[in-house]
Parts: sequence; structure tokens; C-alpha cells
Amino acid sequence: MPALTYPHVGATRAGELPAGWRHVRHRVRLPDGCYRSAGAAVLGWRLHRAAGIRMEADADRAAPGVRVTSGLGVGRLRLWAPCEVVWAADDARRIGFGYGTLPGHPARGEEAFVVSHDDAGHVWFEVVAFSRPAGWLMRLAGPFGRGFQQAYAWWLGRTLRRLCARS
Repeated sequence: MPALTYPHVGATRAGELPAGWRHVRHRVRLPDGCYRSAGAAVLGWRLHRAAGIRMEADADRAAPGVRVTSGLGVGRLRLWAPCEVVWAADDARRIGFGYGTLPGHPARGEEAFVVSHDDAGHVWFEVVAFSRPAGWLMRLAGPFGRGFQQAYAWWLGRTLRRLCARS
């Protein structure tokens, strides 16, 4: 089995991102009372699928060691990005997971998707990531690649808010 393509495995769990990498941090408040349903959407790949991402996973739920390949685009223009879940949480304060890149991914690094709630009972969704280009495509994308990562995090937050409003 191919190994992860970056050091610092698990860094997104604590939020201590390594220096010298691109960082993404996007946090959005979700409707009160949706903690469990939002967490289930994240762990069960529903969030990503509802956002228009094709997800092929070897398990129905994110857990350490689960391999997942996300696909963005259509037909032959679909860009595939293989990852492996490196950590998962499902407790009273945090529900989510982090996955790291495998060979064939256009970037190297880790990304986490976490639902949490604070002491006031507010529910939050956060995307935290660190990355570097893995090949010519991401290097060529330059600032557009960084902009895409930010837009992707924003889109996931918006999608999860919509899913919460429906439940």
C-alpha cells in the first residue's frame, strides 16, 4: 500500500500546522441543535457528496486507515485525489476527521473537517489544512490553487449549513 506523501501526520487534529506550508482555516457557525446530524454528515461522506464531490471510499464512515479518493470535475476532466484518513473523532465536543494525501494527489498535506460546539452551545464547522504542491498542476495553479482551497472550504461550510437546515 502506498504511504502518505508528507510528514507531520495528524497535525490537523490539534490545529498546530507546520511552518512553511500553505495553511487553510475556515470556520462557520451552524444552526444550533445540529451537532450530531452535522457530525454524521461529515463522518459518513454525505457533506462532500452534497457539495458535488465524488467520493469513493473503502468504508461507509471515516476512520483511521480508511482510503478515500475524491473526484472533482466531470468525465475525463475529473481530477482524482487519493487520501487516507489519519485520525477521527466522535465525542461530546468534536466530530470529524483528518485525511492525508497519497501518491497521485495533486497536493501533499493534510485536511480536516470538524464539527464542534462551544460552552455557549453554538455549533461550528471548521476546515483546517496544510499543503504544498505535489506536481506541476498545483505549482502551475499558483495563487489560484490557494484560492481554490479557500473557496472549497467556504463551499463545504455553506453546504453543511444547508444540510443542517433540512434536518
